[in-house]
Amino acid sequence: MENLLGLYTDYSIVSLCLTNRYGLSVLSEGRISHDQVTRLLSSSKIDSSCLWKEVKPICWEISGSEGVLIIDDSVEEKKYTDRNELICCHL
Repeated sequence: MENLLGLYTDYSIVSLCLTNRYGLSVLSEGRISHDQVTRLLSSSKIDSSCLWKEVKPICWEISGSEGVLIIDDSVEEKKYTDRNELICCHL
């Protein structure tokens, strides 16, 4: 599992387009099935500390005083976006 996690992480980092389980399967010419990645991602062994362990060395390698990289999964409200069950304020 550890090797698959590293491979999926690398694939997600270096890809220049949308990444998904199927894309990794195609890229690996079927050696890794999308089901393997699904099981990995849905396992309880994947959490933020596991992710940080994978990306921390890369972050330190590219760190500098020129700026920062902020990763934020929030959605900015737009004047043309209607609120619904999914798009609303979550407190």
